[in-house]
Amino acid sequence: MLAIGTFNVKLTPLVIFHQGTDEMQLGRLAIEKEFSGDLSGSSRGEMLSAITPTPGSAGYVAIEQVQGSLAGRQGSFLLQHSGVMTRGEKQLTLTVVPDSACGELAGLSGEMRIDIIGGQHHYHFDYRL
Repeated sequence: MLAIGTFNVKLTPLVIFHQGTDEMQLGRLAIEKEFSGDLSGSSRGEMLSAITPTPGSAGYVAIEQVQGSLAGRQGSFLLQHSGVMTRGEKQLTLTVVPDSACGELAGLSGEMRIDIIGGQHHYHFDYRL
């Protein structure tokens, strides 16, 4: 099944354990999202990021817990992010953490794609229930 919609995101810098070196910029951020569309609800999580000295090359990982309604079912689940940018070429994977869904979403699996169009974040959630 496919769920589509938009979301707003707020990123807040957090204290990081290791500051990196002069060549590398490391970051830690709190994630807060509000989803609308086929997935309606909110999420909270954390992100770790790294920016290299090569323009357009970076990476990030994150975990967020989504709570809300999907296809008329209430519950929550975890999304795991893995993103890499190689000289501007982006690769991003968001996957439902196996066995993380609960409530009426128990058994949920799937992958989410994010597109940013005109400054607005759009999601395409290919899922199975």
